[in-house]
Amino acid sequence: MIVKIINKKKIDLIFYKDFKPQLTPKKMLEIGVFGGSYFGTKIKEFPKSWFKNAKISKNFNVNLNRFKVKSGLSRDHWIKKGWIFKEDPLGWFQWYCRFSMGRRLPHMDEIQIKRWKNFRRHVAAIEKNCEPNDLFCRKKQRQAILQWAYNPFI
Repeated sequence: MIVKIINKKKIDLIFYKDFKPQLTPKKMLEIGVFGGSYFGTKIKEFPKSWFKNAKISKNFNVNLNRFKVKSGLSRDHWIKKGWIFKEDPLGWFQWYCRFSMGRRLPHMDEIQIKRWKNFRRHVAAIEKNCEPNDLFCRKKQRQAILQWAYNPFI
């Protein structure tokens, strides 16, 4: 068991071992996610190298998405569902970018890793319903899994 002691409290960190994203934030930005507008112009906290070949825009542009489709729910929906947290007010991808740079917040990490694991069901749906490498099959789901760091080229 992986355990870390914070303020004399033992925290089980076993959930970290299950987190194995297939794509880095840099690769996701290069392939085309969130209509290019996830961060807007607020990119200074992240490595410049991530944005060298990134498809980014100040405004959402569906043509910057790899599959040229809008995929995902609105920010208002995220807020209503309780998926937005003060630590990462832009959502899961912001958390993932910060996590990949080394930030660890065990409580938030556990929540976000569970959310990531639950999204695996969309990968399974593509595998079940599409021929291998048929990138026209379930384009919205492929865009969605790309935005959760799963390989959409299955």
